[in-house]
Amino acid sequence: MSTAIPPRTTSAPTPSPASAPSPPAPVPAAAPPAVPAPARGPRVDWRIRFAVLAVVWGFSFLLIKVGTSAYAPFQVTFGRLLFGTLVLAAAMAVRRTGLPRGARTWAHLTVAAFFLNALPFSLFAFAELTIPSTLAGICNATSPLWGMALSLVALSEDRPTRRRVAGLGLGFLGVLTVLGAWQGFSGVDMTGTAMALLASLSYPVGWIYVRRTLAGREESHLSLTGAQLLLATGQLAVVTPLFTSWPEEFPLVPLLAVVALGALGTGFAMLVQYGIVSEVGPTTGQMVTYFIPVIATAAGVTLLDERLTWNTPVGALIVLAGAALTQSRTGAPPRAK
Repeated sequence: MSTAIPPRTTSAPTPSPASAPSPPAPVPAAAPPAVPAPARGPRVDWRIRFAVLAVVWGFSFLLIKVGTSAYAPFQVTFGRLLFGTLVLAAAMAVRRTGLPRGARTWAHLTVAAFFLNALPFSLFAFAELTIPSTLAGICNATSPLWGMALSLVALSEDRPTRRRVAGLGLGFLGVLTVLGAWQGFSGVDMTGTAMALLASLSYPVGWIYVRRTLAGREESHLSLTGAQLLLATGQLAVVTPLFTSWPEEFPLVPLLAVVALGALGTGFAMLVQYGIVSEVGPTTGQMVTYFIPVIATAAGVTLLDERLTWNTPVGALIVLAGAALTQSRTGAPPRAK
């Protein structure tokens, strides 16, 4: 459920943060060889942080469900973006990181903020008015499938292989299994499901746009994504008053759900994801996508008493298998350019 700017890579766009930092400048020939200081490793093993990230993002769908029980979807999305932005702003202040400069950069970030944050967050919030959080979490797992399909059209360096095409077909077969296509989609709200699938489609649209316009920027990951979330918050600050009225009361549990959704599921999760990708690379970092629907399903069933039929977990497994195939590579890895 990534919301960050994706890395510069020669593979299909994947849900991972901004491009890798530029290599350090070479030491002048006349300078004596420097003795590198011992690197300080992270205090917490990346596997533990990986598990925490999967849990946080998996529970995000439960938090959306709880938030929309008392607040309008746009209000939930605005609160999510606001508290997520505050977390990133605090991190930027601690690390003394400034916002990016240049009108063109901000224009591109405005588009990225819409497709990676404002639009999918709002669609998921509206979707969960009528569909279970478990189904929303499974729909989110289709993002790699949409990404592979779009990248074959939009990115010339991504070539179709039989394995990846098979993965695409398998993944969408899994979607039909989840929805119970053989019984006429009985009991499934198609409008809410379509919104959740469109939200999942919005992510790779944003990744491809960013890859074409913002890859290789000198600004840090934190600077670009902080600006991106700030812009998305501004977009919702304009839209929310136009389509919703001020709440007459503020129930505590739904309010805390919105705060947690923003502070943990958006801001904190992005910071954790940055560290994981920096340490083990985007390929391993993106594997968290395959654990999110498992956590979302477990949370919805155990804490919200959502009904689970056999086709939901079976279809989810098929979706994840297809998504994994679309990300697999055969042959020698492409050379860096």
